[in-house]
Amino acid sequence: MLIWLVELSDELQFFNLFRYITFRTGAALFTSALIVFLFGPRMIDSLRVRQGKGQPIRADGPQTHFKKAGTPTMGGLMILAGIVGGSLLWADLSNVYVVATLLVTLGFGAIGFYDDYLKVTKQSDKGFSGKARLGIEFLVAGVAVFFMMRMAMHAQTSNPGLATSIAFPFVKEYVLNVGIFFILFGGFVIVAAGNAVNLTDGLDGLAIVPVMIAAASFGVIAYLAGNAVFANYLQINFVPGTGELAVILGAVIGAGLGFLWFNAPPAAIFMGDTGSLALGGLIGSVAVATKHEIVMAIIGGLFVMETLSVIIQVGFFKLTGKRVFLMAPIHHHFEKLGWTESQVVIRFWIIAVGLAMLGLSTLKLR
Repeated sequence: MLIWLVELSDELQFFNLFRYITFRTGAALFTSALIVFLFGPRMIDSLRVRQGKGQPIRADGPQTHFKKAGTPTMGGLMILAGIVGGSLLWADLSNVYVVATLLVTLGFGAIGFYDDYLKVTKQSDKGFSGKARLGIEFLVAGVAVFFMMRMAMHAQTSNPGLATSIAFPFVKEYVLNVGIFFILFGGFVIVAAGNAVNLTDGLDGLAIVPVMIAAASFGVIAYLAGNAVFANYLQINFVPGTGELAVILGAVIGAGLGFLWFNAPPAAIFMGDTGSLALGGLIGSVAVATKHEIVMAIIGGLFVMETLSVIIQVGFFKLTGKRVFLMAPIHHHFEKLGWTESQVVIRFWIIAVGLAMLGLSTLKLR
């Protein structure tokens, strides 16, 4: 919104700052953090009053979790307020990638909100129907991918086929053009990312810090992929317009920092599906827009590990009637082994940092 102030730069040189993505990214980070810090306490108090018993605790979970009973959920509303506020102020809202990413973020946030609402009102860990939820997620993601494809086709005059292609890390120019099926692929990536972050959100601070790490990593990727000079130097695919996504990712980091202030152990509020689905969908959308879907699996490797642990646990149990892990997702397995919650969280943060660095290294390994 404030990008229009660039027009005043002829009269006052200061307004030329609004032209730069780096400046607006930093401003979005600060703005979103400020929004969460200022309005977070009121929102927590309101949710605590409205929810009464708070988020239901899984009966088969670690015993240490029962002391968290009564903690309100839907803290994702705080995060979304920060992201949307920071993005509306500092991002270029005429950019299709920005609009599509915000569409996924708010759409997935609404799905998660309804799921949280059902859990709180029914006082059960069973919320929205899984099939119905996935169907709506795919619909939202598919619409966003369609508009991203159209944007890329119009912007990529020299290589319009890139819009419907899957790019691969470690190789310079090879892409796989899948045509209209890219909508299915891109939709799958976004939905998978949303649900992977959702599965990871099980301990205080466990999901939000890896999300911020992924956001910082993709902020760098979006900026580089959207800059012709840097993209050519690194020999990655140049996708005009994606640099603007760095502003949204800056808002994610700021909102995440604000939320972590209240979510640090012992958490005053839980993110809930409202936040985890929205954040995962956002990261997935940026990965699709920048043509770094496969790299996302490296940078977000922690989320992949959590998801695989659930798939393996369920699949193996159906085949043999036995369990591979003491409990899934895998962070609960380590709790059952005797790790404290803080040990699990901090060690998983370390893994997330390492995987992010590995993912970023693919930008130069061509």
